[in-house]
Amino acid sequence: MCCQARIVPPWDELLSDEERERVATAGFGRRIGFGARPAILVIDVQNYMVGPPPGSRHPYPSACGEAAVAAVAAIARLLDVARAAAVPVFYTRNRYRRDGADIGVYARKRGMPDTEGWCLDGSEGAEIHAAVTPRAGEIVLGKTKPSAFHGTPLLEFMIHRSVDTLLICGGSTSNCVRASAVDAASNNLRTIVVSECVFDRFRISHLASLFDLDRQYADVVSLDEAIAALER
Repeated sequence: MCCQARIVPPWDELLSDEERERVATAGFGRRIGFGARPAILVIDVQNYMVGPPPGSRHPYPSACGEAAVAAVAAIARLLDVARAAAVPVFYTRNRYRRDGADIGVYARKRGMPDTEGWCLDGSEGAEIHAAVTPRAGEIVLGKTKPSAFHGTPLLEFMIHRSVDTLLICGGSTSNCVRASAVDAASNNLRTIVVSECVFDRFRISHLASLFDLDRQYADVVSLDEAIAALER
């Protein structure tokens, strides 16, 4: 019988042969698998992350461009399947007060772009993208830090719904997705990152973060694999 071809992960190009061998021999990247009670977490899929809505005249300094547009389409597909299977869906929305009172030390690192195309409270940029608008009954959690768990009741909702598996999508891969996935794993949730459903401004950051998450904290899976699991 012919051997099955090795599935090459998207981050493979970043690794040397020695590093690939180290991953294999050290036992990294084993599969956690899907549990019995999944939920979807849509992280910060807002206009400021994706890009301006039609007719906007505002600058969008944090938009992730084509990578975000492709991911939004994939997220919409995942949400359709999740909703049909009665899987709970949670959203986060990152936004800051216009006076900067709640941004904290991050302002020293990032500043506060003075545009309606950023995540200022009440701005066009802070709105969730129209292609993945939350449905009635779905919970939207406001946040001001990278992790969806920091300063929010997300963990309490996971406990209340008896969720054991959290499928994560949104942006950016190297920032809020990564921080949320690490916290999900730290709270003993089976953590799944759907590769086509996450995006970043920088390709190297996206790939390196997927590698680190798959190696240590989460299963990075394809959209088709995630859909098949939800349909089961």
